[in-house]
Amino acid sequence: MRRFPPNIQNFLLIGLGFPVIGLNLWVLSQFFRYFEHLITILTIAALIGFLLNYPVKILERVHFRRVPAIIGVLLITVTLLTILGVTVVPSAIDQTTQLVQQVPEWIQSSNDNINAWEEWGKSKGLLLDFNVLRNQINAKIDAQLQIIGSQVVGIAVGTLSGAIDTLSVLVLSVYMLLYGDRLWRGIINILPDRIALPLSESLRLNFQNFFISQLILGTFMICTLTPTFFFLDVPFGLSFAIFIGAAELIPFIGASLGIGLVTILIMLKNFGLGVSVLIAAIIIQQIKDNLLAPKLMGEFIGLNPIAILICLLTGGQIAGLLGIIVSVPIAGTIKGTIDAIYKQPQSIATQPEFAGESVDSE
Repeated sequence: MRRFPPNIQNFLLIGLGFPVIGLNLWVLSQFFRYFEHLITILTIAALIGFLLNYPVKILERVHFRRVPAIIGVLLITVTLLTILGVTVVPSAIDQTTQLVQQVPEWIQSSNDNINAWEEWGKSKGLLLDFNVLRNQINAKIDAQLQIIGSQVVGIAVGTLSGAIDTLSVLVLSVYMLLYGDRLWRGIINILPDRIALPLSESLRLNFQNFFISQLILGTFMICTLTPTFFFLDVPFGLSFAIFIGAAELIPFIGASLGIGLVTILIMLKNFGLGVSVLIAAIIIQQIKDNLLAPKLMGEFIGLNPIAILICLLTGGQIAGLLGIIVSVPIAGTIKGTIDAIYKQPQSIATQPEFAGESVDSE
């Protein structure tokens, strides 16, 4: 049988490969949009199961049986969430609601400041015109904050659908802890042994460790920015600190985006205060990035920065915010699995593991 020359084969591989990849991504995006609600609930429950399994394993190491360890972790988690729900959450919701209500006043204040700059420029013979840029920025900020405010109020009031979704996530998270390993073994047994173990290890490393690290880093940003904003007398400092800390869940660029948006909002009210907030937040971010993050995260993702940006954009295109959050761990899992397959011996025995151990191991 006649073969094509190697250069023709490579051309065909590339020429046919990219359209197939593009078609698969389009099909995946359509699949996600059709089952978006179900996939979101299952993904959140699985992530919670991954995260809660970490303290469960710690208790198991000190000779707790798995079921009592799970019950203990769930009780501690519910207690902490209750404390936050009656202390921090009401204040954050109240501040965010007030912030949305004061947006028009802040925009007007920023307009007055910009008009003053334009007058100053005219007095110096400079032709400064910020009208187009000002109108676009003010319109987008106002629209986005109105959306955020309506969502916060909706969460505060609560809906039947939201309560059902929350209950579903909690119940599924408990079942993930109890029986997740059985589900995972049923899935992983379909694969050859030489793929099963690398996939399990890479999944644990890139999801469990990654999100635990991100939560710790986000908590660090909230706990350090809150007193800093209080010292600087930043209005709605608690809401801004929580927003920046929550943005840390977006891999690698989340905190920077959060700091940038908060700085712009504060500059609308007081330009000098916005500069002070920017400097303080950058200093805290550098402490986090250079002292805390390397010890927590290390290099286990192992992706090129350009590849990370592509993953974030692709994840956002396919699944929105959820896709942005999970895109980098998914890409790290794929890369880690492929690397491990190429490095390992051809024959290997495997006992793959999910987030939880089987309750039968008691």
